[in-house]
Amino acid sequence: MTEDKGSVARLLEALRGGNAAVQGELLLRYEPWLRLLAQVQVESRFNGKFDTADIVQQTLLEAVRALPQLRASTEAELIAWLRQVLAHVIAHEVRRYRGTLQRDLGREVSLERSIAKSSQRLRDVVAAPGSSPSQHAARREREVLLADALAQLPEDYRQVIILRNIEGLPHEEVARRMGRSPGAVRMLWIRALVRLKELAEGMGLSATDAVS
Repeated sequence: MTEDKGSVARLLEALRGGNAAVQGELLLRYEPWLRLLAQVQVESRFNGKFDTADIVQQTLLEAVRALPQLRASTEAELIAWLRQVLAHVIAHEVRRYRGTLQRDLGREVSLERSIAKSSQRLRDVVAAPGSSPSQHAARREREVLLADALAQLPEDYRQVIILRNIEGLPHEEVARRMGRSPGAVRMLWIRALVRLKELAEGMGLSATDAVS
């Protein structure tokens, strides 16, 4: 269920409260969303060289440590901040893999943009047709809720939506990666979107029914 401004304010206040156990528990609500964004980066940009679960765990730990510097006043600002933390953690893993300690700010900026783009595509999967920018802004945690819904789907449903909608791959490439025919992938994708729409509507989100 989408939170109102009061509950979001209470969430942010609790995150600044200084109790690490409470902070960690509250940040866990973003774990499926972070895991999805990390998975897209690791698999599409780094060929699965890093462990997604480790990256997400480290991101949550780094977020708890950095909470005293958090200046977010809305949930949109909070999730933008979490994307930055995730980008920093992935960049650190890249440096460690390559055996260099030198920080590459350009790479981190590139990662932040790529992660933000994936998050936007995730949000657009359930964006209501014809909704205005102000309406989109009001649905500030749409991508977080959708990540929760995606986590409830069967693995093949989740994979086809990630590849097609979030990575933006054509049906032919999705078929190659999944080891299926393009026709089979298209039918799987349609069924997956139908099921995702049902879950999204159960969360109070309106899903797009545009299929192409």
